[in-house]
Amino acid sequence: MTLRLCNRSHAGCKLGAILSTQSSNGNRQNPNTRIWNARVLLRYWLLQLPATALLILILVLLRDRLEIPGWVVWSIVAIWVMKDALLYPLVWRSYDVAYPVTANAMEGAYGVATERIDPTGYVRVRGELWSAELMDGAPPIDKGERVLVEMRRDFVLLVRPRDK
Repeated sequence: MTLRLCNRSHAGCKLGAILSTQSSNGNRQNPNTRIWNARVLLRYWLLQLPATALLILILVLLRDRLEIPGWVVWSIVAIWVMKDALLYPLVWRSYDVAYPVTANAMEGAYGVATERIDPTGYVRVRGELWSAELMDGAPPIDKGERVLVEMRRDFVLLVRPRDK
């Protein structure tokens, strides 16, 4: 089910899908057009509740001691909740366990071996030093050779020599 605010289907239209889970044929939607879904929204607000409750508790206790007017206390709480609402579009991906981490995807990236990889070693990919292992059946890779990252397993990249 998809709620669309924009009928245009051009690339870059961020209003294309506000609330989406899966397309009508059951396939996952493109993560670049997916903004959030109800489960992620619920998870986000449930995780905001403890901090909001603590803020209310502290403000109520301070109100009695410092004689702060009630409207000031509830204005601060309202600003706090508005802050959470305004931050949600920026942080929702962190609360979505099904969202692929495309920003740090390493599959298909090229790198350089910083030492001989036989069967393990280190490679530099996108300026970062990574632990690497050879893919099954891949020949050893010498220092300075270019590598292709086939997949990532935790903090280890599985690599093979880059085709020349």
